[in-house]
Amino acid sequence: MPDNSLFLQEPNFKFVQMESTFSKYINVNGHLLDLSVPRVMGILNVTPDSFYAGSRQQTETDIATRARQILDEGACIIDIGAYSSRPDAQHISAAEEMSRLRTGLEIIRRNHPDAIISVDTFRADVAEMCVTEYGVAIINDIAGGEMDDQMFQTVARLNVPYIMMHMKGTPQNMQKNPHYDNLVKEVFLYFARKVEQLRAMGVKDMILDPGFGFGKTVDHNYELMAYLADFRIFELPLLVGVSRKSMITKLLGITADEALNGTTVLHAVSLMKGADILRVHDVKAAVEAVKLVTKVQSYE
Repeated sequence: MPDNSLFLQEPNFKFVQMESTFSKYINVNGHLLDLSVPRVMGILNVTPDSFYAGSRQQTETDIATRARQILDEGACIIDIGAYSSRPDAQHISAAEEMSRLRTGLEIIRRNHPDAIISVDTFRADVAEMCVTEYGVAIINDIAGGEMDDQMFQTVARLNVPYIMMHMKGTPQNMQKNPHYDNLVKEVFLYFARKVEQLRAMGVKDMILDPGFGFGKTVDHNYELMAYLADFRIFELPLLVGVSRKSMITKLLGITADEALNGTTVLHAVSLMKGADILRVHDVKAAVEAVKLVTKVQSYE
């Protein structure tokens, strides 16, 4: 087992000197979203090639139906994505990503004008379009600013919550033999440096996503899950996205279609280790997991 006790001894590591700013609220479109009870974010992919076929919506009817299902089943955030980030996914242009998102966002806004929407994108210009034209409330960046050097500036200027994920590499190469000398320490220091940078730019609301399945082997994912509670030291909300991923299917020898039970187990583990937001395909099951775990924790 790696020695993860050396985080705070890293040279030039200033995070521990920062003033505590932890809040269980984030500002979404001028309203405070309470995270004192974990929330569920429902996935809506307007892509033809996302890894789980059940998450792909492309027709107007399918998009409208999925958005309604997400909200009816108890999610408080719709996370829309138009760029597939599965391993070896096809790269598409910003213009194509924007076109797909415009279609989806117009349908969602027409049917649910007050819905809290996050956009899953690593491109600053795409993020800006979604926020300024469609009132998207949250930017969900799988690359933590690594794939667009304008992203941090854009988020700071737009003054919207920013979900910062850890990914080693790009969707096209991230699963080609990922290696870490000390996984947890590397992810930890990645967040420490970026949180410091974003705070210096005036970004107020940040959410950390360890990036399960992004540049990590199956064992890496479970090691990261085992140490998830350690990331509470950042005093920022934690998002966990493990829904139907290969860390479940490969370990159990099943398909993504068969992975709901395994997903729910890992959701329960994540919640007990401090997850504040679950990003999921199956909203009803995740909402039930939150209720059950929260009930247990109310007696602790």
